[in-house]
Amino acid sequence: MLGYLFEALTPFNLMLAFMGVVAGVTIGAMPGLTATMAVAVLTPLTFTMEPASALIMLAAIYMGGIYGGCFAAVLLNTPGTPSSIATTFDGYPMAKRGDGALALSLATMASVVGGVVGVAMLLLVAPPLAKVALAFGPVEYFWLAVLGLTLVASLSEGSLLKGIMGACFGLLISFVGSAVIGGDLRFTFGNPTLTGGINIVVALIGLFCIPVVLDLVTTPDPHLEFSEDKHRGFRLMEAVRQMFGQKLNLVRSSAIGAFVGALPAAGGAIASLIAYSEARRSSKRSAHFGKGEPGGIVASEAANNATVGGGFIPTLVLGIPGTPPDAIILGALLVHGIRIGPSLFTEHSAIVYTFIFGLLIASLLMLPIGLFLGRYAFRGFVAIPKALLVPGILLMTILGTYAINNNLTEVFIMLALGVVGWVLARAGFSPAPIVLGVVLGQIAEQGFVQAWLIGTASDNLLGMYFGRPISLVILTLIVLSLGYPLLSSRLKGKLVQGSD
Repeated sequence: MLGYLFEALTPFNLMLAFMGVVAGVTIGAMPGLTATMAVAVLTPLTFTMEPASALIMLAAIYMGGIYGGCFAAVLLNTPGTPSSIATTFDGYPMAKRGDGALALSLATMASVVGGVVGVAMLLLVAPPLAKVALAFGPVEYFWLAVLGLTLVASLSEGSLLKGIMGACFGLLISFVGSAVIGGDLRFTFGNPTLTGGINIVVALIGLFCIPVVLDLVTTPDPHLEFSEDKHRGFRLMEAVRQMFGQKLNLVRSSAIGAFVGALPAAGGAIASLIAYSEARRSSKRSAHFGKGEPGGIVASEAANNATVGGGFIPTLVLGIPGTPPDAIILGALLVHGIRIGPSLFTEHSAIVYTFIFGLLIASLLMLPIGLFLGRYAFRGFVAIPKALLVPGILLMTILGTYAINNNLTEVFIMLALGVVGWVLARAGFSPAPIVLGVVLGQIAEQGFVQAWLIGTASDNLLGMYFGRPISLVILTLIVLSLGYPLLSSRLKGKLVQGSD
């Protein structure tokens, strides 16, 4: 093992890991320019490299891209990637009160720990976790998507009903275009552009970014609070003390992220929401979540970065990519002539273990890179006057949306969704449930239809949905996630009455 570690520590591989993390962070912080796009664009550059070096660079871009989403989430209330949606819940409120530098330092440290835990899981328990992933069928993925929707609905600010309504609206948006199974056209209104549906990133940019721009235009207040006392460096020691107080939350969230990441197609959005929900449920400061609670940032960022290492478990062991970047990296492996499967760890052990240690190095490199960027990002962002900030954000969102598919129609869809999101926000609807509805809609639909077809063919429809052990566990979590807000509010009401 030490030989593989030293191979990953060669100057060339270190340089590739460093460049990959910097590129990933930079791209991940820009709405619309996702880690998937970065990995896809840069993959051809790695074809002339040695397989292990190529994988190290691509994985470093992926890791940096997932982490980079926290910058936009904290500073703009706009997740750079869907995995950072839960980071907006507490990251932006912290930035609003002047603690943006602390929020970014916490996000950086939690991301590093989550990334290391994910890589450790990949290194130590890849085969057993891959077998668990195989136990998940269509119905389990359907219930897992429903769990993600109920979690974000129950965690959204305001009433539970509005959160569920927002999630349902997001599901409606995800149904636009051709059906995942069957290919039936829905809600296209004769427009061929809508045949392919509404892109997830387009919806994310519109529902999160445009309301921020409109709020900046319609309110005279400064975007973020500035205080000389709070903007001295990146407040590292304060962040370290906060992290020591979140040890259990940090480890639990990282483990959740690594496990959920091992489930193909689950992704960081579900992982961060589950970790955030569990952190809020178990915290003594649960009432502060959503208002700038550091524990919320720690849970979200530790979980979504742990999914990177976890996602490589089914990719390397089973040849089943967990996320779109995993699929691209899987393609790069095949180009280099590496056969995927359980024998990969024996036949190509030098390549695989060098890659895993390179991924570990990339995780650790996020700490100095992230702290350096965070040291200046918040202060520099606050110093930008509104007259430059508003057109800058608007230009970035338009260019980012257009760059996805070079489609001008998607820019208009993004702007329309943004206006709708701004109006709904004024009525008390959070954008997070809507975006999660879009993200999880196709997963839920595909799982539901496949389970329905299998259950009908086997004449055991109810047993298919409610008779499998893993499904029953997820169903129990769904009931708890929906019942917890109601139960906690009733308990608080009784405590208030008792004190009177």
